[in-house]
Amino acid sequence: MAEQNEQTASPQGEAPVFRLQKLYVKDLSFENPNAPDIYLAQQQEPKVEVNLGLKNKKLENDHWEVILTVTAKVVNGKDGKTLFIIEIEHAGVYVLKNIPEEHLAMVLAVECPTLMFPFTRQIMSQVSVDGGFMPFLMEPVNFMALFQSAKKKQQEQAMEKEQQQ
Repeated sequence: MAEQNEQTASPQGEAPVFRLQKLYVKDLSFENPNAPDIYLAQQQEPKVEVNLGLKNKKLENDHWEVILTVTAKVVNGKDGKTLFIIEIEHAGVYVLKNIPEEHLAMVLAVECPTLMFPFTRQIMSQVSVDGGFMPFLMEPVNFMALFQSAKKKQQEQAMEKEQQQ
């Protein structure tokens, strides 16, 4: 057991801390531009466009704010009319202490949004129901794959820049 504690402790001897302090909605918008006509129209399988964004900023001490932004536009598959648009900025305050610098970016871009996402998904689902539609259920998001893809793209851009110089 003592060996395990030595492995998980940071070089300073203190164990890393990763804790969700608070979840909150910073901004929420639901648009239903074609109501009430859209409820009477014959509908086919809707087409969905989802955009994700992620921001973070350091607050005081060991606290970080992570903001997951999701915009979903759902249109009728038959006539292309907009059924609804949901935009949300869902945020969390996290305590991140004794996390090695080389792992901090991954914790902020993978672990934090992975913890938040089910709550964001639930809010969006409930808002679509309250707007008179079926629950809008987003597919799970692999934040690790997104992080790795973004990191790879940054490395490729850095290499291209070096070659141009």
